[in-house]
Order: sequence, then structure tokens, then C-alpha cells
Amino acid sequence: MVGISGSPSGTSKSRALVEHTLGCFAARGASSELIDLAGLPADALLGRVTAPAVTTALETTTRARIVIAGTPVYRATYSGLLKLFFDLLPQDSLVGKIGVPIATGHAAAHALAVDHGLRPLFASLGATVIAAGVYGTSAQFQDGKPAAELLQAVDRAVREAWALAGAVG
Repeated sequence: MVGISGSPSGTSKSRALVEHTLGCFAARGASSELIDLAGLPADALLGRVTAPAVTTALETTTRARIVIAGTPVYRATYSGLLKLFFDLLPQDSLVGKIGVPIATGHAAAHALAVDHGLRPLFASLGATVIAAGVYGTSAQFQDGKPAAELLQAVDRAVREAWALAGAVG
């Protein structure tokens, strides 16, 4: 499986949740890889040039059985960085894959970004999206670490994705 961090910051809350999610899957014996979009060449993400790192990230994503996408919420939806990456994925490249949407924002007011932004983003490429998307607020992080209730939401999402991957695959 692959976890995609769509935050422009390397120390973001959404990245922390993606990393925790990957760890939960690893505890089940799955191999996983983190793709940090902030570290990829901007011109290649914009489609102006090709770059081996972006090509590898796209190939890794299309080979994964489960795709986790984490993003901070900006202007009521996912980051532009995540949008650029998903725009580079071939049409229908996530058919038969399980999508796990994760978003973070300052307050609960943007929680619908999971359902109105990430869910359609995954579905546009054919992914089956789990029902238990994850949304975390700033108040659910203390010293950069997610609170217990947020970790429980991640665990629920992992269980659902794992079950779907077994049922579909």
C-alpha cells in the first residue's frame, strides 16, 4: 500500500496521520511506502517536464492495493499539491483499489472536505472509497501527536480498508 502526503509541509498533521495509518497496515504485515509530494519536483508535478521521482511515485500509486491520501484542508478542500498529483494519474488507474481519505483542518467546520473533496477525487479515478474517512482538527493534536479518539478513527478506517481489500481482491 501507499500513503500520499499532500501537505506542502514535511511536519504536517495530515502527514502524521498518513504515517500512523501506514504503521497500522504494517502491523498487519503489509508492506507500505510513503510518498511525500512536497519533496517531488514542482515542474514535474505541474506536468511541464518529466522527473524519475514523480514517475516512480505515480507507478507506486497505481500498483498499490490500498491508497491512502492525506491532506490539510485549504479553502474547504484538499491541497493543490494533492490535486496536481491526482491529475497526473491515468484515467481509471485506481479501479480495483481501495481509497482511504484523511484530512486535517483547524476546526470541525471543514470536516465535509472528506466527503465533498477527497471521496470524489478518489472516485474520479475508479477507487472504491471506504466509508470511514478520517478528519482531524487542530484541537485533536497535542505536541504534534494525534489524540486517542483520532487514532481510533484511523484504526476503524484501517480495519475497513483491510476488509475491503480482502473482499475485492
